[in-house]
Amino acid sequence: MSTDTPDAASDDTPSRAELAARVDELENALAEATSEDDTKKMSIIATKGTLDMAYPPLILASTAAAFGYEVTVFHTFWGLDILHEERSKNLKLSSVGNPNMPMPNAVAAIPGMDRVTTKMMEKRIANNDTATIEELLETSLDMGVEFQACQMTIDLMDYDEADFYDGVTTGVGAATALQDMADADIQLLV
Repeated sequence: MSTDTPDAASDDTPSRAELAARVDELENALAEATSEDDTKKMSIIATKGTLDMAYPPLILASTAAAFGYEVTVFHTFWGLDILHEERSKNLKLSSVGNPNMPMPNAVAAIPGMDRVTTKMMEKRIANNDTATIEELLETSLDMGVEFQACQMTIDLMDYDEADFYDGVTTGVGAATALQDMADADIQLLV
């Protein structure tokens, strides 16, 4: 074998500069692939539209957003009333079947008792200086919480999308909600 004849494979050998550039490229790709997004994600499904059940998803969403979480709240069935500008102002508190209601079911079932218990709760909310549903929604939207309205429920209940608060995302289906839950660090069903 002659030492003065160049090896055919040496023609394909990259230069030092090419190798260094390739190493830099691979290190950058590895850093991007392994970098962790420090943003925590919370996904909440809101299914109930009573006055007492409107507060938990809104309080949890606004609190999580205050702590830097990326928050999505998917509203379906009666939970959609929370996002409806007019209906959210008239949410009721059911006195029948509520084990913590300070009255027996026989009394709670008397016509008009839901109106009485709702007024009592609204008075407590006002006296305690607790934020209203509208205030919690607007604060949460300002903090970047994404409120999603289930499209199937919009169609089923014959809602007009224009009646929802500004900033509510409509046209969202169950598949999107499931994917959001799969990507979240915390998933809650309220």
